[in-house]
Amino acid sequence: MPEISRFYGIVIGMFYDEHSPPHFHAVYGNHKVAIRIDNLAVISGKFPPRALGLVIEWATIHKEELEKEWEKMMAQEPLFKISPLK
Repeated sequence: MPEISRFYGIVIGMFYDEHSPPHFHAVYGNHKVAIRIDNLAVISGKFPPRALGLVIEWATIHKEELEKEWEKMMAQEPLFKISPLK
């Protein structure tokens, strides 16, 4: 999974062989979750509530960038890093 951001032990990434709807993945320890970009709904997986809150906060701030990264990923272009949550 190409990493696009990392903060507080949470790794955010996208896979090049993905499918719609546009989404990203987050990994925190043994927990994994996939989250839609448009409405930030959890598609699959489970995360501790506090960690999920941090991911949603980060994604809200960087929604436009996530949409651009999804388009690049679909075009098989290199992905760029997105600033972590501070």
